[in-house]
Amino acid sequence: MSVLSIAAIQVDAAAEGNFDLIEQEIRSVAKRFPWVIMVALGELVIHGASLARAEPAGGDTERRLQALARETGLWIIPGSLYERRGDVVFNTTPVINPQGEIVGRYDKLFPFLPYEQGVASGVDYPVFDIPGVGTVGVAICFDMWFPEAIRTLCAKGAEVIILPTMTNTIDRDVELAIARANAAISQCYFVDINVAGAQGNGRSVVYGPGGELLHEAGAGREVMAFELDLEHVRRCRDRGWNGLGQIMKSFRDAPAGYPLHADPASRQASMKELGPLSMPQRQGGAAKAVNEGEGRTSKPRLSIIE
Repeated sequence: MSVLSIAAIQVDAAAEGNFDLIEQEIRSVAKRFPWVIMVALGELVIHGASLARAEPAGGDTERRLQALARETGLWIIPGSLYERRGDVVFNTTPVINPQGEIVGRYDKLFPFLPYEQGVASGVDYPVFDIPGVGTVGVAICFDMWFPEAIRTLCAKGAEVIILPTMTNTIDRDVELAIARANAAISQCYFVDINVAGAQGNGRSVVYGPGGELLHEAGAGREVMAFELDLEHVRRCRDRGWNGLGQIMKSFRDAPAGYPLHADPASRQASMKELGPLSMPQRQGGAAKAVNEGEGRTSKPRLSIIE
């Protein structure tokens, strides 16, 4: 039986400066649950949502995480980090194996615009294998609103999707529905780890390959340690969940094409009537008074990440 033993840690975090706390949480998991082979955390949980804390690949934060992986013998999915490459910043999740090696980096495909300004979009869909267990894919928060992204990872073999999240807004309940739908339509385990405390409103979730809820966390700190049976995913993809739809096979075999997905320029031209992706502004007299009185429109600060 192929089992992924994982602890998803929903951290009661400060707005920034959480590295010592996270190290403590990971060491505690390694001691309390010696059968766990992987830990995963929420988006940007270590340093918070500040582009000023962006580091180069292989920077101090990654090296410290690599040392922690070697110390604990765990796979570490450390939420995400702002990573600078030249003049460009990505929202990146490094995947670190128990030997402390970075086996892959996932760049967030869909920064949460217009709020997550200054962050570039990723273009790759990396998946990674855990020897003797199975294949895992990573996406980040707002990416799950685009089922094409999750489906692509699963079509490349991912049986589990790990989704670090930073949500502190009223749409968390909607995200739970989207997470469930992604699990069902791509027939995978879907592990959505939100942050808590000053960073987010919690309610991390784990869904199975039929969309079945395995666990929903509360709003505060919670360590969710569980075993994912990847043979169950393989059976669902082979026979259908409870003998019902063989969704991934149907997607593979159907003659229907998706022309707008194949060509970004065609997609953009087809949907141009939607207008620009811009920050919502105040409506009515209040907005006019602010803009005319100040002689300018103030630039909003980054405060929401999804």
